[in-house]
Amino acid sequence: MQAIFARQVLLADGWARDVRVLPGPDGRIAVIERAAAPGPGDHRAAVLLPALANLHSHAFQRAMAGLTERRGRGRDSFWTWRELMYRFAAVLTPDDLQAIAAQVQVEMLEAGYAAVAEFHYLHHAPDGADYDDIGEMSARIAAAAGETGIGLTHLPVLYAQGGAGAKPLSEGQRRFGCDFDRYDRLMDAAARAIAALPADCRLGIAPHSLRATTPELLRAVTARFTEGPVHIHIAEQMQEVRDIEAWLGTRPVDWLLANLPVDERWCLIHATHMTAAETAALARSGATAGLCPITEANLGDGFFPIEGFATAGGTWGIGSDSNVRIALAEELRLLEYGQRLVSQSRAVICPEDASNGRTLYEAAAAGGARALGRQAGMIAEGYLADLVALDGDALALDGRTGDALLDGWIFAGDDRLVADVWSAGRHVVSAGCHAARDAVAARFRTVLRRLMAA
Repeated sequence: MQAIFARQVLLADGWARDVRVLPGPDGRIAVIERAAAPGPGDHRAAVLLPALANLHSHAFQRAMAGLTERRGRGRDSFWTWRELMYRFAAVLTPDDLQAIAAQVQVEMLEAGYAAVAEFHYLHHAPDGADYDDIGEMSARIAAAAGETGIGLTHLPVLYAQGGAGAKPLSEGQRRFGCDFDRYDRLMDAAARAIAALPADCRLGIAPHSLRATTPELLRAVTARFTEGPVHIHIAEQMQEVRDIEAWLGTRPVDWLLANLPVDERWCLIHATHMTAAETAALARSGATAGLCPITEANLGDGFFPIEGFATAGGTWGIGSDSNVRIALAEELRLLEYGQRLVSQSRAVICPEDASNGRTLYEAAAAGGARALGRQAGMIAEGYLADLVALDGDALALDGRTGDALLDGWIFAGDDRLVADVWSAGRHVVSAGCHAARDAVAARFRTVLRRLMAA
């Protein structure tokens, strides 16, 4: 593979100048040469960073971005948004899903993400019946990843009931529903679907939430699938917390930590509404908190208690969730700005005498890699060559070195600063543009126009 020569590189042990990074044929970094000179044919970069993994995505929701901003009667909420999402999901075909997923993945790569965890619950036909291949929709996600080159951790969702207390599935949830046996067959099909993808791709499980499963089913499915990541939505909304307390007798995060073997395989998505004791216990568990600041703001979820979580040594990463907007730098910036608004102070997340940008970026890189089960998140020999190069000529980076580059990108720039992206050594974005951008966007436009006319 082509070597990369960069003037400034954020390595595992800090910043270095004039570094050559050589990815091997297995997609991992084979050699790092410090104080090097560029070789003939090297790709030249001004600033090279480990690329982040997007730890939470519902790809299909990208096509409804901006369509839920008209207020209905009374006060809108996550729950009213969810009913609109169900109606939208009911009309999507497998072809639609593949086109939307490819668009989402191109946008993620161009924003600087090298990999994505797809929390995939659109499994069945609109009437809830299996497709001829029960893994048809998983295969469409995989096909999109094969086209775009993104590193995929595929997470088929277990969705068994309509709400806390064994409520039946609603009409809008029929496409998601699985009991244990159906989910087992779905996972087999999903494994076949991703088998043709590069070796860095992964398969995990995603019990949707406590409210959409049962304690017995959660125990059974986590005992059945003992390898790969485990992701779950939890404590996103206060109504959810109240419903779980009424049903199971305790708060969601408390119940999960007390009843299941939560460890570094796990990623708890949102976990917005926790007590101080839950926050500290989650940090001790080794699980990753999956934070999605743009979507959480869009849905009015609230603020994750990240100051206490980080102080307790917690691991966290970021995701784009509903994909209402795919913007890596903005996710990190909004995470910090939200904490500033709550605390009425500045530089909340970073420790004393540290760069806010670097603190945010390195934490998200480590947490995202852990959540995806992906040996990435730093530039080191043996790690996957998930890399992002920034445009050194950008005004937001002019004259900056070291940590100031990350402060400039996150707080003074945006994702237009992304020049190149490699996913496990695959050079998927060059000069800020994915090679398949135009073809993918054309198919996405066709889907949007059909949906808007429906």
